[in-house]
Amino acid sequence: MKLSALLERLSIIETKGEVEKEITGVNSDSRQVAPGHLFIAVKGTQVDGHRFIGKAIEQGAVAVVCEEIPAEQPAGVTFVKVENSEQVVGEIATAFYGHPTEKMKLVGVTGTNGKTTIATTLYNLFRRLGYKVGLLSTVCNYIDDQAVPTEHTTPDPITLNKLLAQMVEAGCSYVFMEVSSHSVVQNRIGGLHFVGGLFTNLTRDHLDYHKTFENYLKAKQQFFDRLPKDAFAITNVDDKHGMVMVQNTKATVKTYSVQQVADFKAKIIECHFEGMYLEINGKEVGVHFIGKFNVSNLLAVYGAAVMLGEDPMNVLVALSEMKPVSGRLEALRSPSGYTAVVDYAHTPDALENVLNAIHGVLEGKGQVITVCGAGGNRDKGKRPLMAQEAVRQSDRVIITSDNPRFEEPQAIIDDMLAGLDAEQMKKVLTIVDRREAIRAACMLAQKGDVILIAGKGHEDYQDVQGVKHHFDDKEEVRKCF
Repeated sequence: MKLSALLERLSIIETKGEVEKEITGVNSDSRQVAPGHLFIAVKGTQVDGHRFIGKAIEQGAVAVVCEEIPAEQPAGVTFVKVENSEQVVGEIATAFYGHPTEKMKLVGVTGTNGKTTIATTLYNLFRRLGYKVGLLSTVCNYIDDQAVPTEHTTPDPITLNKLLAQMVEAGCSYVFMEVSSHSVVQNRIGGLHFVGGLFTNLTRDHLDYHKTFENYLKAKQQFFDRLPKDAFAITNVDDKHGMVMVQNTKATVKTYSVQQVADFKAKIIECHFEGMYLEINGKEVGVHFIGKFNVSNLLAVYGAAVMLGEDPMNVLVALSEMKPVSGRLEALRSPSGYTAVVDYAHTPDALENVLNAIHGVLEGKGQVITVCGAGGNRDKGKRPLMAQEAVRQSDRVIITSDNPRFEEPQAIIDDMLAGLDAEQMKKVLTIVDRREAIRAACMLAQKGDVILIAGKGHEDYQDVQGVKHHFDDKEEVRKCF
């Protein structure tokens, strides 16, 4: 592809060199540059890519996009100066890969909790309805039925557009994507065309990165601000931030709720650990999901499918046949009569939602034992809040290790315990070893009780000092059974 075609939609300050040359690849990581590539020097949060312009040229880069053109300009290399190189990576990447989101319908899901469940359920729903579909999520990316492992909720723009181009090649008609607050702020979704956006909820998370809740809210809001006029924006009006998210959007706004009047409305008729009977927009349907928050998730899915033109009855029939996402309120029955629930809940709000769902099924007929921890090198402020929520809604709590990363597990546990008074501490055990904590919970459980094992859900590893060791909560529970 010609360099001039990649620069077409950009606001350029200055160009030095030939722009009609052929570009064979695009990179923002100098280590991946090969002969014929365009290198984009990005001033990142950790490293300034301008330091590696020389290395990229050594490895064969024939063009460089940057904010500062270096004094040394080797012959045959074109330099393009822009105001903010981070902002143009997405535009360049999507142009290089043929504007893939203009050839498929891309729907983004954002919010603190529920993104994975909604995006994955939409992916499964549309495949069930007969379409080829792509998925970009925390758990795994899919190009129709082909799994592509993932490291981040939203990949970097170049990897992202390469994946999207592969989805086009595979014949996908729809793509459902989790949109993280980081990806909005870092312009990872720049240049993508969304036909719709969904908002789940907003509670404290990622303050280690955003610093304030207001910044976190604005990051999410920017996603809706950027939606085009021909798109739809579906928002959860049960969340106090629901209408704030869409107040500036040009898209068509639709609402969903389990508490008030909305375009997409539901109520719970009956609830068991095997699932629920719901009424959605006046029609009854049985589903394999449990919990009020999952009713919200299913409403978002239903609303998106309807807005994408699907028949409401066909959507409800397909939803009735579907299973929850792995590690999201996943119930495992023990031979001795208690239930273990594995869930990804790693924020105070998510913990509250899951425990509410468990109590909604138990109706006071059994005890709740909660096993939880908090991740290392993340927002420390939520640690005592998580402990408080676990104690408030549980009969026994075992505080343990989650992904300590580069922190000491005991120090993280101490941060959690700092939120509890002497009376609350009577309910609490601390066991640093997560395997032993799960085993202790299983030993404490009696027939009719529920153990909630929170924090890791689908993850099959523990991150300790930068090394990922195999660890799967569900495996450990089954061993105890």
